[in-house]
Amino acid sequence: LVAQPGPTAAGKAGQATDTAETLDDIIARRVAFLTAYQNAAYGRRYAGKLAALRAAEAKAVPGSTAVSQAAARNLFKLMAIKDEYEVARLYTDGSFAAELGKQFQSYERLEFHLAPPIMGRRGNDGSPRKSSFGPWMMKGFRVLAAMKGLRGTAFDLFGYTAERRMERQLLARYEADLELIAGSLAPARVDAAVALASVPALIRGYGHVRQASAQKAAGERQRLLERLSSTPARPELQAAE
Repeated sequence: LVAQPGPTAAGKAGQATDTAETLDDIIARRVAFLTAYQNAAYGRRYAGKLAALRAAEAKAVPGSTAVSQAAARNLFKLMAIKDEYEVARLYTDGSFAAELGKQFQSYERLEFHLAPPIMGRRGNDGSPRKSSFGPWMMKGFRVLAAMKGLRGTAFDLFGYTAERRMERQLLARYEADLELIAGSLAPARVDAAVALASVPALIRGYGHVRQASAQKAAGERQRLLERLSSTPARPELQAAE
């Protein structure tokens, strides 16, 4: 039996389970996920960023939650990346074993196809290549999952890779964008603000694919920043000109 990570729990948390789901529901579900993903402080960080934006939107555009909803989904996307610790957690939190039980009555052994970013095989282009690992890897996953507290610290060996550095930069830049949006919101700027808050949705894949999509997203982000700043807060001012 060859095992590879299936749909991420983050992906499931990021999908609305109810078309009538409120913004409070959207945020609460993601706070719970991020608390399991890292810790309670990480969940509070997410909630705090959104609370500030929601307050700004309610003041500038009473009755609107469009910007906050876009931010709730996209901030979560950048905070819940499927890194090495998360892969290990998904394999060992019981959900993987439950899926195996549903699909197979029995199996001889597990084999994992993984591309470790550290000390793994590399292709001619320098990108990681997958290798096969036996059932002993489950023990490694348990150890790695227990080490998730190292994520983002000086002791996080994976954090020094180019991809993880990029992820931190993307998150920091997005949080700065949310502050900019909160400070410039106005009824005429809602569409531009929603578009800017949705830029992370353009970032997909892993490795070099993710890096390429992040570069494209950066170009779109710059265009939307200019659009946001050039849109008059009051449409009548533009008409008067």
